[in-house]
Amino acid sequence: MLHRGIGLAGWLAPGAALALLPKCPVCLAGYIALATGFGISVSSAAYLRLGLLTFCVVSLVYLSMRRLRTFFRWK
Repeated sequence: MLHRGIGLAGWLAPGAALALLPKCPVCLAGYIALATGFGISVSSAAYLRLGLLTFCVVSLVYLSMRRLRTFFRWK
């Protein structure tokens, strides 16, 4: 049962991060400033946003491919 919960968390974490990721770098810079107390430049926020977006998409693709591999192995 615990293994199933960990597997579900593996899907939820990148999906939720992708859904909650702000669309503009200025908003991301503002959220970081509110959460941590220090600001970053808009260009740094743009690169950070692109990195987070790439990480989330790659994680979801990896999980999908792993799921498909185990699905087709059982048939």
